[in-house]
Amino acid sequence: MKWSAVPEPDIEYAPRSYLCLRAEGGLTLDGRLDKAFWDKAPWTEDFVDIEGGRKQVPSKRTRVKMLWDDEYFYFGAELADDEIWATLTERDSVIFNDNDFEIFIDPDGDTHRYYEFEINALNTVWDLLLVTPYRDGGPPVNGWDIQGLRTAVHIDGELNNPYADNRSWSVEVAMPWSALKECAAGGRPPLAGECWRVNFSRVQWRVETQDGRYRKQVNPATGKPYPEDNWVWSPQGIVNMHYPELWGYVVFGGAGATGGEGQEVRRAQQPQHAERHGDFVLPPDELIKWRLRRLYYRQRNHYAEHGRFTDDLALLAQGETDLAALAPAIETGTGRFQLSAPSADGTERYWIREDGKLWKE
Repeated sequence: MKWSAVPEPDIEYAPRSYLCLRAEGGLTLDGRLDKAFWDKAPWTEDFVDIEGGRKQVPSKRTRVKMLWDDEYFYFGAELADDEIWATLTERDSVIFNDNDFEIFIDPDGDTHRYYEFEINALNTVWDLLLVTPYRDGGPPVNGWDIQGLRTAVHIDGELNNPYADNRSWSVEVAMPWSALKECAAGGRPPLAGECWRVNFSRVQWRVETQDGRYRKQVNPATGKPYPEDNWVWSPQGIVNMHYPELWGYVVFGGAGATGGEGQEVRRAQQPQHAERHGDFVLPPDELIKWRLRRLYYRQRNHYAEHGRFTDDLALLAQGETDLAALAPAIETGTGRFQLSAPSADGTERYWIREDGKLWKE
């Protein structure tokens, strides 16, 4: 197989994090987030541009709440908007052709076998499973459905009416563990103290009113709609959601956990020498995996340019001391490579290969 280049994200490794508390009582879905079920769930930070701080702050606020219980992973999203519109009504349509809200979940954090979910203001959904990211060959499994999925949308205003007093739309989603555990470590739901990699995206198109209806604004220079905005919870450093290694960390709290905005989030039994990023204590092994990932980008880019992988660490490290200090073992062959490095405590070893799969032994 010939391997394509993989653009390297321009971002410091500091994914956002969230303490997901246990839900109390059942959820009757109506799309509203102003009911008791959501009261103790903290909001995420407001969404930012997908490329991070180099871009302007989004013009419309987006934020999310999460909860969990033995049966479901719950999501509540609030999207401020004075132009609430949607057109697609068929399940598994390409929902991002409308304004939408999206959820991405990689249960075991290996960047393979992960979930994507999209929903518009008509409560039309698209759910799919990615065997690998598109950069690693895909493919998406569009026929995969989240069995037992429950969703609802509430509109504070009026859908598809440019003259209404539109303020926001909100979404409730309940995803059953019976579907999500398929790609999870051990084939099971999470335990308290464990974390999954999760991110959210909001696609927002420029629209205008014509004949009393919304339509996408067309760039007269190209004759096509202007590119959409992509606003996310944890920035990617690149206009591509399919870099699961940059998604946020969702830590599942136990029955006695409490939360609130600004509260410290800790993973169970974190090493004392872990590195801190914001309100999350990042386990040192996560930085080891990130350094291996950066070497993977460069191996793939070297292959795209030269038609082969290299075992020259200096060539891959490009003078960056943290990569050189990792001193990974490098194995190359025809159309393949493996990089490996020990865990922070030296008891295990992390591996990554040419298709981006990362694992430990």
